Amino acid sequence: MTIVGGLFFEDLRVGQVIDTAPGLTLTEGHAALHQAIVGDRLRLALDAALAAEVLGAEAPLAHPALVCDVSIGQSTLVTQRVIANLFYRGLVLRRAPVIGDTLRTTTEVVALRQNSTRPGRAATGLAVLRVRTVDQEDRRVLDFWRCAMLPLRDQDAVTGHADDLDAIPTELDPAVVRAAIAGWRLGAFRAVVPGPHLADLSPGRSWALEGGDVVSAAPELARLSLNVAMAHHDRHANDSGRRLVYGGHTIGIAAAQATRVLPNLVTIVAWHGCDHLAPVYEDDTLHSELELTDVEPLESGGGLVHLRSRVRAQRATESSDVLDWRFVGVMA
Repeated sequence: MTIVGGLFFEDLRVGQVIDTAPGLTLTEGHAALHQAIVGDRLRLALDAALAAEVLGAEAPLAHPALVCDVSIGQSTLVTQRVIANLFYRGLVLRRAPVIGDTLRTTTEVVALRQNSTRPGRAATGLAVLRVRTVDQEDRRVLDFWRCAMLPLRDQDAVTGHADDLDAIPTELDPAVVRAAIAGWRLGAFRAVVPGPHLADLSPGRSWALEGGDVVSAAPELARLSLNVAMAHHDRHANDSGRRLVYGGHTIGIAAAQATRVLPNLVTIVAWHGCDHLAPVYEDDTLHSELELTDVEPLESGGGLVHLRSRVRAQRATESSDVLDWRFVGVMA
């Protein structure tokens, strides 16, 4: 009998590339289920006529959280045994896929570091992965880093992996971010959509959203995005005896809550970084606070807004900080 499962930390080597994940064509079904699970409220992903006006597209925008979820899900062939995802860095949606586009992803191991052993804890290591996603015309959609903690098969193994993870870039290239939305007709968005836009915002503002969102349908979102990490499907796959909620689920809810604060957010174009501070479980209720750290006007009108979302999970007997997400949005 052959046991089929994911890679252990010892199985990875720097330079290793995994490109066997199936491609996924984004459909209206994906969009509808994703919206039902996390509450997508971006207008361009909901309103085909508005998307045509602003993007010149023949289909609605694929919600950026859905695109990121699929890209990350395709990369989980490397991280089926993941214990935790520590961070994401340098994520920019180089172009905006629409419904009907197909996403294909390759994952490269770029850094490895074995963790120090601790009494009573399983031996683990950190793997930094570079995730690259293209569409059906081989146009670049995403190119970013994620860091996953993986178990060792041999608890006494000494792999010698000690790469400096601080070498992973932490700053976005402003030119790349601006290029990602070049040609968007933000003036058309501003003319059609009522309410506050970029001119009504100033750095330093912050909001606490009243009312949280319960986390539900976590395995369904993992399946939808091709995420095969065992921790999100099998409660016996970790010591807690509970399924861990995929981190993108928390981010998706945070994004939906951000659009309740800023209902005229045009899209999310980049992440400065995303740190998962603690696990999230099904039936947790997520509350977020949003801070506007910077406003960056564009010469063509509209601009970029740099936002920080801090998310706290409330459960029956406790609450904990679970997410610190710094991202770049677009306002008209």
